[in-house]
Amino acid sequence: MHAALGHINTPERKIWTAEDPVEITQPGLRQVQVNAKIDWTFAKALRAFLRADPDVVMIGEIRDGETAQMAIEASLTGHMVMSTLHTNSAPETVTRLLDMGMDPFSFADSLLAVLAQRLVRRLCKHCVTTRPASVEDLQALVDQYLYSFPRPELRPSRESLLNDWTNRYAGDGTLLHHHAPGCPRCDNSGFGGRVGLHELLVVSREMRHLIQTSARAEELQGAAMAEGMRTLRQDGIHKVLAGLTSIEEVRAISNG
Repeated sequence: MHAALGHINTPERKIWTAEDPVEITQPGLRQVQVNAKIDWTFAKALRAFLRADPDVVMIGEIRDGETAQMAIEASLTGHMVMSTLHTNSAPETVTRLLDMGMDPFSFADSLLAVLAQRLVRRLCKHCVTTRPASVEDLQALVDQYLYSFPRPELRPSRESLLNDWTNRYAGDGTLLHHHAPGCPRCDNSGFGGRVGLHELLVVSREMRHLIQTSARAEELQGAAMAEGMRTLRQDGIHKVLAGLTSIEEVRAISNG
């Protein structure tokens, strides 16, 4: 969230944030910490922000229907609104908000995009080793990548997928398997730091129509993937091929 705010944080933009707690500060942001003990909630902070004519509002987390409804109303009146919600995937974020009682038409009109993120451990750069990936290694990755597609007609061929990976990640024409056995620099864990996996659902005209009809998460995922969305698992496989993390890490945090 703060990385996104930092990208748009310019002197001419008035940006207000409500957070619980304020963990990162940025010059130029008007940051407020909510406090449930004194009934200073996200919803009340958002209501106060809108009186100050902000350009951008960031709400740390949508925890109830009141906050969600106010965020939608703020978006419909011309404010950029950013927030977070705990769900398993980008499509499930949409259905979760609809389940909270949001009007499908207002919600569809207000929504621009949903980004799901998970953090996995990064392979230690000091002890990582490589070898040519075996046929079995690559076929296992292809199987897991294709499994994420909800409909067979959305799946690319195995050959085209391998060709794409080779063009992206094989500098000399050979895809590599990366492994970090552990060293003193990483306390023999094989990992150091973290890397993000992302799933971006952009609200197109078709997606907006599906939201208006309260479509299921599976339908939303199919439409989004037809328009180019990668699932968390698929983005993780790309990070594996790039040598940033292991397939075990990706499997541990993604379900498709």
